[in-house]
Amino acid sequence: MNQTVRSPFVPSPARIAGLLVVLGLFVSAAPLAAQSGKKENLTLESAVRMTIDDSYRVRRLRLDVERTRSLLQAQRAGLKSRVFMNFQTPEFERISESKWNSTLGRNEIVREHSQRWQFDFSIEQPVILFGYPTNGYLSLNNRVYRYTQFAEDEDQDDVRYYNRYFVQYRQPFFQPNYLKNNLEEAELDLESSELAFQADAVSIIQDVADAYYDLFRVGYQRLILADLVENLENAAAMARERVALDSSLVIEANQVQVALANARAELEQTQSNYRLESSQMKQRLRLPEEDSLVIDLDLSVVPLEVDLQEAISYGLNLRPQLRRLGIDERRNEIWAQEARGNNGFRLNLEVTYGREMQDPVLRDLMDDPSNSYTVGVSGYVPIWDWGARSARVQAQRLSLERVRLSIEETEEAIRREIGNVVRNLEEYQQRAINMQENLELARQVSAMSMAQYSAGRGTMLDLVQAFERQADTAENFLDAFLGYREAILDLQAITYYDFEHDMPVLERFQLQDSST
Repeated sequence: MNQTVRSPFVPSPARIAGLLVVLGLFVSAAPLAAQSGKKENLTLESAVRMTIDDSYRVRRLRLDVERTRSLLQAQRAGLKSRVFMNFQTPEFERISESKWNSTLGRNEIVREHSQRWQFDFSIEQPVILFGYPTNGYLSLNNRVYRYTQFAEDEDQDDVRYYNRYFVQYRQPFFQPNYLKNNLEEAELDLESSELAFQADAVSIIQDVADAYYDLFRVGYQRLILADLVENLENAAAMARERVALDSSLVIEANQVQVALANARAELEQTQSNYRLESSQMKQRLRLPEEDSLVIDLDLSVVPLEVDLQEAISYGLNLRPQLRRLGIDERRNEIWAQEARGNNGFRLNLEVTYGREMQDPVLRDLMDDPSNSYTVGVSGYVPIWDWGARSARVQAQRLSLERVRLSIEETEEAIRREIGNVVRNLEEYQQRAINMQENLELARQVSAMSMAQYSAGRGTMLDLVQAFERQADTAENFLDAFLGYREAILDLQAITYYDFEHDMPVLERFQLQDSST
């Protein structure tokens, strides 16, 4: 929103060139094998993109999203017609059984020797009214079989062909609508896996950002120490000139030489730390070790004005945590409904109507069929189960209440956390701006101390202390800047919105299409 304030740490193009030369001498002290690698201009966006594109964790999450999407497609396919065929292998029976003969008034042993071939073909469609699955099924069916009753004399074999084609309607009443519930649960599973992808993606962004700013810190510390070394080298040159004129001032040359040696040792240590941080970053990004990372060490403080209510709105709507709890709430509502229906009163209606024909000749089956129909109603009435059903219903109801309490608690926690993060951002932002101004003052003090010493009015101890104060101030400014950047990242993580670029975090890093 407001004017961008640039860091006053590097005062002029000439000093930039000098720092680059110094850093080139120290930073490029890598093995010669590293020189064969390429330079990778690393930004936070490119680091996140490389991590997301080549992360096993993200690939697993994407596969999970695709898996749940395939399961949802399977459930949606269940709302369409399905065609299937049942057939029975030849069924042979040659058994003797005792049957009652009402004419003789006694049981007699009857030997049965038969063969049956059967074929069923159906086209079934769930009944959908105004886009609502009713849990009923309508089907077109055809049943054909050949039945042979063998006799002792083959000429006496009884052969019968049977054909029936009919419409069947099945409808359950007073029962959970499993067709609708299974479809909705599949949709909830897909949304849950997408939300898990989003949560893990933002977590990965945070991890990469932490590693990136760790590397940024060490890289900028090299600039601070390189500038300190350059200032002390200039002071040492001036001290040697004064000692050449007055040998009694040799203590001043020794003072600056000690400070210079310490600064160079710190710079070498920082350079070693940078190589370690760079190597870890390359491992994280799966880059070749011989490549070199180049980052833009720009400490630009862009003041942000974050509206607290807007941030809370983003946190409540974009953050997956509440939506995932909402999914849990809906699942528990479905399970509570099914718990009430299980072992409860229920009815099943089944109606068929069609045409049938039986004939000993196959080609005559369609000549003169007759009407056929069935109507059946079956029911289940629970009488006593020692309170098992009511206990299950109560347990599921309590689970639902627990989820609703979690939603209420999470909403309050999000509001409170966002308020703290926004205030933290404001404090770090103001601190960073103040430290920028202090760094400019420290630089001016160093320049004035140098001028005074050059004119013979100051001491070397005062000059060295001025340079070290400037380095300490630059370090404090770096801490304030990184705290400011961390506060921005915390705000992104809790709201899933990037206020710097005025867009959702997933959209900024081009991850929106990956989950949806």
